[in-house]
Amino acid sequence: MATTKLSKLINLCKDKRAWLAIFSGCALTFAYAPFNIWPLTLIAIALACYVTDTSSTKQAAKYGFMFGFAWFGFGISWVHVSIAQFGGLPLPISLLLMALLCSYLALYPMCAFMLASKFTHNPQQRTIMLVAGFAIFEWLRGQVLTGFPWLSFGYTLTDSPLNIFAPIIGEAGLTLFCVFAGASLYYLAKLKIFKPVLAVSAVLALLFSSLMLLDKPKHAKQTLSVLLVQGNIQQSLRWEPEHFWPTMSKYRDMTRPLWHNVDIVVWPEAAIPEIEDFATPFLKDLDKAAAFNNTALITGIPDYQINSKTVYNTLVVLGKKHREDTEGHYQYLHTNRYQKHQLLPIGEFVPFESILRPLAPLFNLAMSSFTRGERIQQNLIANGLHILPAICYEIAFSELVLDNFTKDSDILFTVSNDAWFGDSHGPHQHMQIARMRALELQRPLIRATNNGITGVYDPVSKKQQVLPQFVSDTLIAKVQLTQGYSIYSQYGQTPMWILVWLGVFLCGFRPCIRTIRKRFERRFL
Repeated sequence: MATTKLSKLINLCKDKRAWLAIFSGCALTFAYAPFNIWPLTLIAIALACYVTDTSSTKQAAKYGFMFGFAWFGFGISWVHVSIAQFGGLPLPISLLLMALLCSYLALYPMCAFMLASKFTHNPQQRTIMLVAGFAIFEWLRGQVLTGFPWLSFGYTLTDSPLNIFAPIIGEAGLTLFCVFAGASLYYLAKLKIFKPVLAVSAVLALLFSSLMLLDKPKHAKQTLSVLLVQGNIQQSLRWEPEHFWPTMSKYRDMTRPLWHNVDIVVWPEAAIPEIEDFATPFLKDLDKAAAFNNTALITGIPDYQINSKTVYNTLVVLGKKHREDTEGHYQYLHTNRYQKHQLLPIGEFVPFESILRPLAPLFNLAMSSFTRGERIQQNLIANGLHILPAICYEIAFSELVLDNFTKDSDILFTVSNDAWFGDSHGPHQHMQIARMRALELQRPLIRATNNGITGVYDPVSKKQQVLPQFVSDTLIAKVQLTQGYSIYSQYGQTPMWILVWLGVFLCGFRPCIRTIRKRFERRFL
């Protein structure tokens, strides 16, 4: 038995395709922020198509899983930073948890490659089914077990020339374009034919013609001045009661000298760590100060509602709601607020908590019992502006953000606390994801965080201003509003799914037509 296992291990080590699958998955990390070598995405997908180009479903599953495990193992390695620093688990256990998470996520690309392996005899059909497979299984990855839609291929194009197509097909469409282009690149190298190049060129031409024929959102005349405050509070101190008042005072003191210069002030997620009902006197003072200085302030705060015993991760607006207001409007449980809907497993709620919480500090973190807010909520209104909010992890859920977009939405606003992930590439990926949402909706992005990356992004000019990470600082930024609506903001992913299902239909319909024709010829000709 031992000899057999050793022999299998030796054969695996000699398996060049296995090593190539792992290499291509690892290389994908450098296609995302902060590295942004976006052509690596197409090369990695081409290599993955090569190693899974087999009629054996078992072999396709094996290499697809290896590709996916390496893709997520390196790409979300920042998750281990939070587990190791704040989880209270021995290193072997924390590494095992990471391996289980990456193994689970690797199942989705594995299934896509397995589906495509049924069509290896026909390059065109295999490419179509690979695109369809990734459409289906990437969607499932964003839904199953509350979803984890991080690191989709389309995000690597956020800073590429192809980002001009985000307002048409969104990140999901860009992901499928990456799969299509990567598979075409593989078949170009394998078969030495130019049909794949022509196919990719045709898709690009179609997208370019859409850009030329349709009205694009553009800058409006109105420009805002926004104050972003980054407190840089240590994660280990954020939920210590004796540090609540120093934290709140720090944000207030950093803001006070700059009130009169700006239209809106933004503080990050849970910048006020005190429960909202207990912080009411502090909030009313801020409300008066903001209104007196002719501005509005948006801040994150936890809200524990005693009657229902529910706690929400909340954003509240203080100061002026409408431009004509002369005083603030804040009172506890006023309607100008947003309650986070898409909660982070373990960090904000614990599944099977009666079993998991006693096991380790990782499952018993402070503020890990939040209640889910409604999926669709009204935009915040601050100083006359309609602001589309998303808290932290929610910004990765494109459909959730889109569902809360309205014709009146002026600004995309997101807050976060990425102190959990230290000096890793996680916060850079998070900012990249937020910028992709701005490109899709063609609305300026304002992002306030505890320790970075805090900044603003203009989806029309593709320019951003950011504060350095790990410093206490403020940024006064000019934000130019946009007018008009992107195709994606109006139709979402519907056009993409129509094309996917059309491709699947044709892929299955053509063999049927061929069979019917042969039977007809045999019988009547």
